[in-house]
Amino acid sequence: MPLSDTAVRNAKPADKAFKLTDERGMYLLVQQAGKYWRLDYRFGGKRRTLALGVYPDVSLKAARDRRDDARRLISEGIDPGTHKKLTKAKEQSADSFEAVALEWLAKFSPNWTPDHGDRIKRRLEVDVFPWLGARQVGDITPPELLATVRRIEGRGALETAHRALQNCGQVFRYAVATGRAVRDPSGDLRGALPPVKEKHHASITDPKAIGELLRSIQSYKGHFATISALRLAPLVFVRPGELRHAEWAEFDLTAKEWRIPGEKMKARAPHIVPLSDQAVAILEELQPLTGRSRYVFPSVRTNTRPMSEITVLAALRRLGYKSGEMTGHGFRSMASTLLNEQGWNRDAIERQLAHAERNNVRAAYNYAEFLPERRKMMQAWADYLDRLAEGGNVVAGNFGRAAA
Repeated sequence: MPLSDTAVRNAKPADKAFKLTDERGMYLLVQQAGKYWRLDYRFGGKRRTLALGVYPDVSLKAARDRRDDARRLISEGIDPGTHKKLTKAKEQSADSFEAVALEWLAKFSPNWTPDHGDRIKRRLEVDVFPWLGARQVGDITPPELLATVRRIEGRGALETAHRALQNCGQVFRYAVATGRAVRDPSGDLRGALPPVKEKHHASITDPKAIGELLRSIQSYKGHFATISALRLAPLVFVRPGELRHAEWAEFDLTAKEWRIPGEKMKARAPHIVPLSDQAVAILEELQPLTGRSRYVFPSVRTNTRPMSEITVLAALRRLGYKSGEMTGHGFRSMASTLLNEQGWNRDAIERQLAHAERNNVRAAYNYAEFLPERRKMMQAWADYLDRLAEGGNVVAGNFGRAAA
């Protein structure tokens, strides 16, 4: 006789486990620890048992539905036990730290600059996934996470360790928001890593040394696009990622403007770079070589991708400038320091550097702020660099608003 709800509910455990039989191979196994639904079946000539759930979490009706689903699989030549294991493994894989992290990246990286997204993905792939990637995101403990970031710290990359911990925290919070974890373990690790000493991008700000650098750039022997990028970098002083991702469609050489879309900028607001006569000349000379491709400075391997993020940095190293002396980002510090010293409007300088606005809405609408003064400043800056490259000893009194 098939079981009834009353019989299942009233079944009491005895000294030994016993079964209450239902239909079609299903029964209720009653033990001291609880009541368990089971299905006995044969597959591949062997007797097997499938767990259908625990009563009362799984009712009699629900257990029969699971039994019928299992028997349908058998009729199709599928072992329901193997199918259950594979389904569980797939569900666990979908909730692994790596799967959740990649889902988080896919959702939020479109709002970041390409370089920023690439750096985070690479950081996770190299420093986090090998140790935590396969773990269920909701099962990872603070000590496990700490051991992972301390491996990074142990190789001397303390700043990377802090950034990896921050990124892991973002993944955990996304997992909490999507119901795959109940808490963010990174919150328990505040203060667990030593603080990072503030450092600034290496830069040259002495006029005489700048002149030497510019002359070195003029003598650089390499791929012409790399030479052009090196020559343009001090004239426009944008971030290295913004320079290497420059596209010809963004330039109006007649109007002497480079308009960078907001999605490429750190502050997510569009940015205008007034082009000096010198910058236009560099681009006009380069255009016959790369003008038919998308990128102004394409990769040496394919014109469908921009040059590598280390290209300009590697060129500076080949010129003999060490990491503590000059970086691709250092052209920004160079311009900021000297333009401020030599009397230009600080707000115009900050706008030209595209430093992030606290109010993102204001930043989106004010990208053309101080534009007439910025045009004048960028041409004066290019003329000043020319005089330094020629060996002139140009001091503050000879340059800036007072001399304009």
